[in-house]
Amino acid sequence: MSTMVRSKQYDISIVIPVYRSEKILPDLIARIREALQDRSFEVILVHDCGPDNSWQVIVELCKANPMVRGFNLRHNVGQHNAIMAGLNAVRGKIVVTMDDDLQHAPDDIAMLCEQVSQGFDVCYAKFPTRHHALWKRLGSKFNDMLARVLLRKPKDLYLSPFKAFSRELADEVVKYRGVSIYIDSIILSLTRNITSVEAKHHPRLHGTGGYSLLKSTRLLMRMSTSTTIIPLRLAMLMGLLLSFAGLMLAILLVVQRFTLNAMPVGWSSVVVASLILGGAQLSCIGIVGEYIGNIFMMLTGKPQYTVAASANVEDDNAQ
Repeated sequence: MSTMVRSKQYDISIVIPVYRSEKILPDLIARIREALQDRSFEVILVHDCGPDNSWQVIVELCKANPMVRGFNLRHNVGQHNAIMAGLNAVRGKIVVTMDDDLQHAPDDIAMLCEQVSQGFDVCYAKFPTRHHALWKRLGSKFNDMLARVLLRKPKDLYLSPFKAFSRELADEVVKYRGVSIYIDSIILSLTRNITSVEAKHHPRLHGTGGYSLLKSTRLLMRMSTSTTIIPLRLAMLMGLLLSFAGLMLAILLVVQRFTLNAMPVGWSSVVVASLILGGAQLSCIGIVGEYIGNIFMMLTGKPQYTVAASANVEDDNAQ
């Protein structure tokens, strides 16, 4: 990582992580140019080391469009880390993040930015309907419930990747030095001056998305552990409750022994109890291990991302 030159100023900086979207990018840039033709803006495309030729397409788009800038990451770091790479290079007064698949309409960018101009730190897009697979919609609902507990997210707020926020807030976000990044948890830890507006969610223009069930689970763990220690407190509370239940059961068995002179027989209850306790212990160890792993990566200096090449970027040191 490095500090990148921000000599020129724009009204809007649009940060877009790119993964397996070579056929969509030309249409995406054309739609953004059409939607913001009356505003000064820049588009920062961060290629997250995908398997297709997206980087070559980005280079060509940068040659044809001076307002487009590109960064090619050395290895895949995930959507939120890729966004962080883009945030370190923004030069606009308002920063917008959106997906690369045109499910987020460039026509709605101005609507989001207007809310920030009126004084809100962040404006999220919320979608009445979404063109996602059923498992993704169900996972999103679970993620929403978990975010309410762990991040104290307002109930009516949808944490969409499509959002606009002030440059001042963006400068605070990039101060975060953790390796496991979840942008929305950082934002919620910095401000509550947040609003949202309704926008239409569109079908993906080409191909399929890059999020598998495994990647979605990893993202859920990032959200749960990146900026809060509540999971550790929940693990401790679960341990205390199980210990209390074990103590009560032990007292009950002692009383039963001296009153009825009999002990319960059967291994089923023993096996069930062992499985429950063992599962709880392993879950707690896993939660603690996640935090320890994050600390280890920070202490060993693992970067949030590394840039292999750039296009339309004045600062050569950023490479």
